[in-house]
Amino acid sequence: MTSLTHADYLALRRFPALDGLRAIAAVMVVFFHYGGPDWLQGWAGVQMFFVLSGFLITTLMLREEHRTGRISLKEFYLRRGFRILPVYLVVLLITAVGSALFGKFISNGIGPALKYFLTFTNEFADGSPFDQSWTLGIEQKFYLVWPLVAVALGTVVLKRRAGAAVLFMLLGLVLVNFTVAQRNPGWPLHYFSILTGVLLAIALHSRRGFAVLRPLTNPVAQVIVSIGFVGVHLSLKPVAHFLNGINGIQGHVLVIPVYAPATALLLAALVAPGPATTFLSAKPMQFVGERSYALYLVQTIAATVIWFCWPTLSGIGQAVAVTTVGLALASVLHKTVEIPMIDLGRRVITRQRVRSQQGAPQAPAPQSAESSRLATIGQAQP
Repeated sequence: MTSLTHADYLALRRFPALDGLRAIAAVMVVFFHYGGPDWLQGWAGVQMFFVLSGFLITTLMLREEHRTGRISLKEFYLRRGFRILPVYLVVLLITAVGSALFGKFISNGIGPALKYFLTFTNEFADGSPFDQSWTLGIEQKFYLVWPLVAVALGTVVLKRRAGAAVLFMLLGLVLVNFTVAQRNPGWPLHYFSILTGVLLAIALHSRRGFAVLRPLTNPVAQVIVSIGFVGVHLSLKPVAHFLNGINGIQGHVLVIPVYAPATALLLAALVAPGPATTFLSAKPMQFVGERSYALYLVQTIAATVIWFCWPTLSGIGQAVAVTTVGLALASVLHKTVEIPMIDLGRRVITRQRVRSQQGAPQAPAPQSAESSRLATIGQAQP
């Protein structure tokens, strides 16, 4: 059993284990909101999503740059827009219309909060049926800023990008104690999780960084790392309880600087084949993982359906029921909105590439062998 090589890593088209991680993260969040066991600490699923986002987005940019010599910001924003906005806006519309039909558009907070939801400042909206979308506010600002920073720092200078990510992470730690502490304590630490994923992507893309992390890609090491991560996860509750209240910040926010690096180490191990990768890439995991984004967004709608059908249901039964209904709704959205819009985005990008190539100046006609030889000789003369 051998570890993955750097060349093998760069040749990977996708990371199948990440579907399973997305599935686990989404289900944990739903269970956390709707009666799941407290020991599960499902809120941490959001931090797992953040680390995944930072890793995947940065990896895609680095590979595009390696392949083409540049990062197309226009194509990046088009891909993100077609991937995120359609389902987001559909679920927001359903939530707003449903609230209005039941006469609760203002009283349940959705009306006053629309200005936040439509400008992706979701993390500052309080008390509405769409509150779970606060994570989209965090991620959208990352999607907007990080590609610009990566391009501005040059095309091949990975060290500068890594340094910028570390600087932003330290800035986030400082901001926890100062800005917006009254409105949303500790929110900059969520960017710490995203930037942890960014650093992992940069490290794995670099030959030297990959050499440091390569031992984790051994199948035996993958099992050990996975067990260790489960241990870290199960320790979140007591550690958060111990840290709770420091500088007025909730304990579960203060454990993020530990949980995010633990998630990054797990990701480093899961890029390679192994027992954990096999489990996480199984078809049921893949099914839930592909629908995880829609499941995350529709959880409140699913919970409302369960409440109407079975208002006395609570605890683990409620968590399972909400997850099941949520997956059904997410499957509909996945088939009718997500996949068609992602495909449309790809077609738009392809058409733009064709137009760009057609509008580019024509290359000069190839020289004959003789004229080419003469030109070379002429250039070689002093």
